[in-house]
Amino acid sequence: QVQLVESGGGLVQPGGSLRLSCAASGSFFSINAMGWYRQAPGKQRELVASITSGAGTNYADSVKGRFTISRDNAKNTVYLQMNSLKPEDTAVYYCNADYIGAAPRFRIGSSWGQGTQVTVSS
Repeated sequence: QVQLVESGGGLVQPGGSLRLSCAASGSFFSINAMGWYRQAPGKQRELVASITSGAGTNYADSVKGRFTISRDNAKNTVYLQMNSLKPEDTAVYYCNADYIGAAPRFRIGSSWGQGTQVTVSS
């Protein structure tokens, strides 16, 4: 089982920046892809960015050029640097991790964080 704890959300003015962090802990063999999703009121949860264990990245078109996802495998932590924030980026941001569980079962699993609020407003 993997537990994810997010931090770094808050209130920021349009054009500002925030950096989200998500640290994984627990008992596991490896963590594979990690990603950030967001859900605005009345909307479905959507992928913002993802990163593989080999640092391959994928971004939603709406955030390309503004957001950067990165990870520190030694710390089992994924980051989301958000620049040039817009009011439409306002949402609860969730961290996700796909993992392989610990021995002896090595079960494949996926965990979610509790979410962190990002509000972009003047």
